[in-house]
Formats: sequence, structure tokens, C-alpha cells
Amino acid sequence: MSKTPPVVFDDDNPEWTEADFARARPASEVLPAAAVAALVKNKGGRPRGSSKVQVALRIDRDAVERFKAAGPGWQSRMNDALRKAVGL
Repeated sequence: MSKTPPVVFDDDNPEWTEADFARARPASEVLPAAAVAALVKNKGGRPRGSSKVQVALRIDRDAVERFKAAGPGWQSRMNDALRKAVGL
């Protein structure tokens, strides 16, 4: 039994040929600036001017698992708990 899924050909969305790639142009050359701006993804990452610092810290596994069990945002919740513990 093969784990590779079968290739599905779609006439409405054919695979690009070398000629298609040769004709292709960047979106910035063929679309209005507003449309290009809407296509740009958020680069993410830490906001400029952030006062946070990255550290290496060893924490007991059960403590980390308790925060993770509450779902996404566990690192922020852990930061909030630490700030509260030191009176900030």
C-alpha cells in the first residue's frame, strides 16, 4: 500500500510550463499598489520597541504542562504570573 496520494490533474488549474514561468511578472508590476499592499502578509515577530528580553530558563515540567494545558497563550500567561509574583 502506497502512502503517496495519487496525482490529480485539474484542467481549470493546469501545472505551469516553462513558458508560463517566463511570462510571469511580480504582482507589483501588474496590480495597483493598494492590491499589492493587501496581499502582503504581516511579517510577525516582536514589535519594534518591545521591552521584552529572550532568556533561557529551566522550569519544572509539571509547571509548564499546567500552563500549556490551558491552551494557546500559555507563555503570556506564564509571564503575567511571574510579573504578579514579583509585584509588577
